[in-house]
Amino acid sequence: MRSIIRAGGLSVLALVVAVPLLTATPAVAQQSPVPFDAQRGVFTFASGLERALPAVVQVTTLGQSEGPSSGENEPRPISSGSGAIIDAREGIVVTNNHVVEGGRKFTVDMTDGRIFDAVLIGTDKATDLAVLKIEAPGLSQIDVVNSDSLRTGDLAFAVGYPLGLDQTLTMGVISGMGRSGMGDRIEDYIQTDAAVNSGNSGGPLLDSRGRLIGINTSILSGGGGGNDGIAFAVPSRILMYVVAQLREHGEVRRGTTGAIFGSLNAQRSRDLGLGIVRGAVIEDVAPGSSAEAAGLERGDIVTRIQNRPVSNAGTVAATIGIAAPGAQVEVVYLREGREGRAALTVETPSERLVTVGPDAVMARGAAMRAVADGLQVFSVEGGSAAAAAGLQAGDLIRSVDGRSVSDLGGLAAALDGDSGRTLSVTRGGETAEVVLP
Repeated sequence: MRSIIRAGGLSVLALVVAVPLLTATPAVAQQSPVPFDAQRGVFTFASGLERALPAVVQVTTLGQSEGPSSGENEPRPISSGSGAIIDAREGIVVTNNHVVEGGRKFTVDMTDGRIFDAVLIGTDKATDLAVLKIEAPGLSQIDVVNSDSLRTGDLAFAVGYPLGLDQTLTMGVISGMGRSGMGDRIEDYIQTDAAVNSGNSGGPLLDSRGRLIGINTSILSGGGGGNDGIAFAVPSRILMYVVAQLREHGEVRRGTTGAIFGSLNAQRSRDLGLGIVRGAVIEDVAPGSSAEAAGLERGDIVTRIQNRPVSNAGTVAATIGIAAPGAQVEVVYLREGREGRAALTVETPSERLVTVGPDAVMARGAAMRAVADGLQVFSVEGGSAAAAAGLQAGDLIRSVDGRSVSDLGGLAAALDGDSGRTLSVTRGGETAEVVLP
């Protein structure tokens, strides 16, 4: 990073010296790769970032206190994090779901010292996002830019309230795009090496002009839970769809295509005789679905979707999940070593509570197939009803609501409907009960 700044500095100095000999225009300074404050004689991004900082807030969640209390069921602080105001007129604050989870009351602390009670508009566990609303005058908001414009190597700034400190700004670069494998259903993260620690959750990731490109949500740590330079943010492309859904419906309504996707990994690649380890495997296709109409078949390997490379099934879910019903999604796939293309029409989620294919069933975020030992769960979408209930990949389903199931048709019929279901499963040689909402 220092070498880049030095190079920019040399370039600026050379141009400044040359200006009197060529023209008296101030345009040269504006073309500098790093903004230069001539009055102070320093390189800085302060002017762009300072406009965003008043819109970065601290979010405190209050819940049921444990143990003796002086008040009757008096809520006490149980967690805190950061947030970003993206609509000053309506008082809309975006943060992480895990910041507000389990809360009864919420407060938002402003940089000017004011504090306001907040109303929870909605949450989305699949993206770890939540939307709060405050009633307050004189708010600032952060401008949002489409994260699709980002490139690896772009500067990035994380803002939040880490480790009990006041508002803190850290700087890094975009380390990668389309990151996945963190366990959430919607896996299309921005990776950055900007320092992100406990308390940064829900705070914005900004570009060098102070525009929001993502919401910081998690880190990878080698031990101790501290910053190791690997942090992840939900990209603004997904963020704005989720926020719009939560504001309109109080929940996120995601589309489907009738295809059941699994993630391609090294073991699966070897089993299929492939030479790649990134992609999404079509495990099954429901009869009459848009995926069937598009010509997709079981065993196809989706490698690109909407011209984006596919890392795993999460990448596909991230794109389909923010597509409006009726929209077409372009995919590139491999079949027997040959590349094909298809246009999938997104269906409304209400159309298919249970997706049934010839060889698999998808219900409430869990995909199941028949194996020698019975009916096995082979994938669970993070953030889904199945994930929330504790269903795990590898579980063998023995019964639903006390009635044994032995085939996929019977399982699909047993799981259909809006009411909850109690599954008896075998896990690690032991029997467990899982209650699906």
